[in-house]
Amino acid sequence: MAKWGQGDPRWIVEEREDGTNVNNWHWTERDATSWSKGKLRELLVGIAVENETGRCEVSELKQVEGEASCSSRKGKLIFFYEWNIKLGWKGIIKESGAKHKGLIEIPNLSEENEVDDTEVNVSKKKGDGDILKDLMKTAGTAKVREALGDYLEALKTEFTMGMILPTKAMATQELTIKRKLNENTLQIQTSSPVALGVRIPTVALHMTELFDTAVEQLYRIFTVKDLVQKFSKSPAVLEAEKGGKFQMFDGNITGEYIELLTNKKIVMKWRCRNWPEEHYATVALNFVPTLGQTELQLDCKGVPVCKEENIKFCWQKQHFEEIKGLLQLTTLNG
Repeated sequence: MAKWGQGDPRWIVEEREDGTNVNNWHWTERDATSWSKGKLRELLVGIAVENETGRCEVSELKQVEGEASCSSRKGKLIFFYEWNIKLGWKGIIKESGAKHKGLIEIPNLSEENEVDDTEVNVSKKKGDGDILKDLMKTAGTAKVREALGDYLEALKTEFTMGMILPTKAMATQELTIKRKLNENTLQIQTSSPVALGVRIPTVALHMTELFDTAVEQLYRIFTVKDLVQKFSKSPAVLEAEKGGKFQMFDGNITGEYIELLTNKKIVMKWRCRNWPEEHYATVALNFVPTLGQTELQLDCKGVPVCKEENIKFCWQKQHFEEIKGLLQLTTLNG
């Protein structure tokens, strides 16, 4: 029992009028379901295996049912996740050129089992092509389990960023970060308490992609809600005007339009849900018409260093390739 006038330090919110849970004592919980669905799609779709007889690739995420969450109590993180996942795969036999399709089912990915013990079932549609099925059951299953392990690692690191807050003792320690970026050394040194919004090291990305469509059509795909929902295969919120907000991929991508020049340029504040809170990159899309095509030039500044490869994958696989698929479908239907 604490003496009169001496509060139990576990329950003291140190020098904070806003009542922040500084010592991480109180129970907090964060829903990871929507984030997990996007992360599983990112890690699983595109997995490829190959040998001398054939090549197989995970082509789509057909079903992902379940939930995930993370709770914090007394400075410790507690994870819960339970997923039933169904993937589509396709393959080709090198000698004959024959193509085959099948399914990968993961009926119970949960904290009750180790990833290496997680059940992964591979099946194939009727007909020949068992050599492709065998390839997916061996090398393919190993890569799928590796991707599931990457998801769990990201759940415990990327998603939980900021859940364990610094205590007063931790915050007053000297902070020194040294990282070389673009041939420059970034140094942040302080002996005072860490302030909110500590500067993080970032990089810039530049990507270009050619699309077999007119510049007007490509611009519409980025600014019309129905078209965004078609290529992203998920609900979207879109206000394509200066100062307008947007939300894509089940809320995993959010931001605000800074500038729109019709059929020429789009500039956005852009962020992923698992980035440090309130941190945005600046994305500029330039639409350059060429002979019978449109070149899209992407410049992205302010990407957290540890997220560089994820963002490249996001734009290449989840934007560019999906948009090309939508354009092909539109051409066939037209």
